[in-house]
Amino acid sequence: MIKNIFFDFGQVLVYFIPYDLTKAYVDNENDIKIVEEVLFDRLYWDKLDAGTITDEEVVEAVKKRLPNRLHELAENAYYNWIYNITEVEGMSEIVKKLKRKGINLCILSNISKYFAKHYKEVPILQHFDRFIFSAEIGLVKPQKDIFEYALKNNGFIASETLFIDDRENNVLGAKSVGINGYVFDGDSKKLSEYLKSIGLL
Repeated sequence: MIKNIFFDFGQVLVYFIPYDLTKAYVDNENDIKIVEEVLFDRLYWDKLDAGTITDEEVVEAVKKRLPNRLHELAENAYYNWIYNITEVEGMSEIVKKLKRKGINLCILSNISKYFAKHYKEVPILQHFDRFIFSAEIGLVKPQKDIFEYALKNNGFIASETLFIDDRENNVLGAKSVGINGYVFDGDSKKLSEYLKSIGLL
């Protein structure tokens, strides 16, 4: 019986779409594309997820690649993107139902220290009990170590735990330590049916 569920954050609970997160602060279409490409470059975000680069270092590096007129806009976008994410349709309802069922709800996400400081400002996360952010512990998905940490840190049994992520390689990482896995394809109705099929909804 599943008693615990780890959810990924981006592309599972909320949409992480760099273009949309940029256009909230940049008006010109060409400038949006310029800022988006630099600001959300995996060159920085992979390091942010691992906790090996600071927010200040990212902002300064981004500015060096952008014209001066876009510096302030890019900085605003970086420090405020969490306020411009939208929830994946239907996910809030699923989370609330699971909460009422007494399931331990946890976040396991590759994400920055900046987000870790501000996650309480994201509405859907108010329903979760526990949080593991990669940058804070220096471990990232799909490494086996992060899933072992997640189980041990919470006192969970792998066979009683489900991990939901939009990337198959991350789900395979969870399965490598005995955690049940579900690859989310953006369809909350399909996820709901799956959860019903295993007696959780």
